[in-house]
Amino acid sequence: MSSNPVAETVASLMPGAQVELAELVAFKSVADFDQYPRSESEGAANWIAGALRAEGFQDVALLDTPDGTQSVYGFLPGPEGAKTVLLYAHYDVQPPLDEAAWTTPPFELTERAGRWYGRGAADCKGGFIMHLLALRALKANGGVPVGVKVIVEGSEEQGTGGLERYAEQHPELLTADTVVIGDVGNFRLGLPTVTSTLRGMTLVRVQIDTLEGNLHSGQFGGAAPDALGALIRVLDSLRAEDGSTTIDGLTGDARWEGLQYEEEAFRKDAKVLDGVELVGSGTVADRIWARPAVTVLGIDCPPVVGATPSVQAGARALVSLRVPPGVDAVEATKLLQAHLEARTPWGARVRTEQIGQGQPFRADTSSPAYTAMAEAMAVAYPGEEMQSAGQGGSIPLCNTLASLYPHAEILLIGLSEPQAQIHAVNESVSPDELERLSVTEALFLQKYAAS
Repeated sequence: MSSNPVAETVASLMPGAQVELAELVAFKSVADFDQYPRSESEGAANWIAGALRAEGFQDVALLDTPDGTQSVYGFLPGPEGAKTVLLYAHYDVQPPLDEAAWTTPPFELTERAGRWYGRGAADCKGGFIMHLLALRALKANGGVPVGVKVIVEGSEEQGTGGLERYAEQHPELLTADTVVIGDVGNFRLGLPTVTSTLRGMTLVRVQIDTLEGNLHSGQFGGAAPDALGALIRVLDSLRAEDGSTTIDGLTGDARWEGLQYEEEAFRKDAKVLDGVELVGSGTVADRIWARPAVTVLGIDCPPVVGATPSVQAGARALVSLRVPPGVDAVEATKLLQAHLEARTPWGARVRTEQIGQGQPFRADTSSPAYTAMAEAMAVAYPGEEMQSAGQGGSIPLCNTLASLYPHAEILLIGLSEPQAQIHAVNESVSPDELERLSVTEALFLQKYAAS
């Protein structure tokens, strides 16, 4: 990185940032309180509130959102007449999955081979640290030239919509000229990238029942309707032979125009086993950024260990559907539920329940804020130009903010490049990426204030 006072300041702050990220990662802030204590999430929220107060933020508050979690808010006033920028991150994390599969404990930030490992290091506790570093660098180099609002969500990974509903009930709270969502990542390590589209999502639980109780498979198997067998048939109907998502009435042939994702690079990033084919048709970019994608997240049925020779009376599954830009998530949910119900065989009783939903998002990349971001990235990443890519994941808050504040510009950046392995075991963040993106955000705020 070329010599720049902001960059030099951020570099000097990195050792302290590692300590702070370690403190934040230590909170087991999974917003599923059946799995992890509520106190862990509350501890993380209070840690963030304390960090904002230490930076001079006013009106710092823990917002009790309708889904039973807390989001953290703070406001840092800018110069008279200055623009206001909203900075977003979330402190809740995905469960660590199989903790034994982690090389080092998931809630202990550990440096290894030039990366910092821990659940939430990139997604998205590191995003909050990025915001802090950018603001500290500006304070050390002439001051923060805009008003800054910070909102740190407590249930983004659960998709339960608490912050979206809170914002709708308090529309004045998050008003801003521009929003920086720090919850995505560069297309690859070291390539500065803004995310211009997000797929939406819906979560549907499907329950199938066939019998009053389990039956002996020897005495009744062959005629008694097996609920687990019915569920398997239903779930199989959600994909074509090539693995493409096939939901009755839902279009799945859109094309992605722009930055492409080479198949070999994708195989490497996704760690696909040798000889195993990718699923779907079209380019990789088509499949992950422009088309719907269904995933079976879990099935309730007997585990192999301890299973008995029984015909199952009931079974259920949790199904996720990623919804591409241009498709309404509410309509997609209805189509998914109708498909599951229509494809249930043997007259089995079926119930579907939507438990989470978020709309897709498409940004206006021609706005002045994107010009300022491109200029900032050119400084923080010498020799590289800003790229625009899609993102297969979902951030439901984006559409809520776009609806509430139609004149606000929304930019998406972050630390979740492919090597970060977010949501998987051994999640990590690149400290170089954290440093460069903190510089990027600081320079962006300077350039945007002057635009």
